[in-house]
Amino acid sequence: RDSIREADLFCSVSKLAASRWLTANWIRPGISVLLLTSARCDSDSFFFCHHRPLHIFGSFVDPRPPVMNLFEIRREQLADLIYWRDPKKSGPVFGGALIVLLALTYFSLISVVAYLSLLALTGTISFRIYKNVVQAVQKTGDGHPFKELLDTDFSLPQEKVEEISKVGVAHFNAAIVELRRLFLVEDLVDSIKFGVLLWCLTYLGAWFNGMTLIIITWVALFTLPKVYETNQTQIDANMDLVRNKLEEITSKVKAAIPIGKKVEEKKQQ
Repeated sequence: RDSIREADLFCSVSKLAASRWLTANWIRPGISVLLLTSARCDSDSFFFCHHRPLHIFGSFVDPRPPVMNLFEIRREQLADLIYWRDPKKSGPVFGGALIVLLALTYFSLISVVAYLSLLALTGTISFRIYKNVVQAVQKTGDGHPFKELLDTDFSLPQEKVEEISKVGVAHFNAAIVELRRLFLVEDLVDSIKFGVLLWCLTYLGAWFNGMTLIIITWVALFTLPKVYETNQTQIDANMDLVRNKLEEITSKVKAAIPIGKKVEEKKQQ
């Protein structure tokens, strides 16, 4: 009996030691790697997140810092830029793009790209020479000053390109179907409204060129969302009034046009 008890005790101790060893060398590192992977790429990413292969079931954890991907841009980051959550980031993005757009209105695209590239190249070469001189005087081994940017992954993920292409094709097909419906007068009222819109666009094209409209759109992108966020209650109330008035006018026009009634009856059937 004593030998049996000693054997059972030995088995229990062995099992406990084995479980501790398994937890310390396999389970805990595996969970750490899983958490690291989920932290580096979540489902809310705007673009595809690229990872290096990791050992999930082993104790190996990559000690190197993760390579940053240029396309790891999240919707929250875009919203922070548009809503000016951090003016230090939104200001340079808005101002830099606006300067480029204004330059394109006076100079050709080739000239703007060439001058901007030459300016950037001059700055990087000057900074590289300055850092090399500082390292030589102070006798430090800091290495290349643009090491972090050189390690950045600037490649466009193929999976994300295919996904965006599918979405673009779906929107293109939907637009073709809608234009066919409007030009072939499936609904007379909708076609008339489309004609009024085209008539307004003729005046818009006479007043502004394409680059001016792009500049206005860029300025509106960084101003209108913030204005709406600040005065959301008043804007929603006024928009509801305008929407109700338009629906009332549209219903009266459809009631006065017999063709419109026939189209609605066909849709209901």
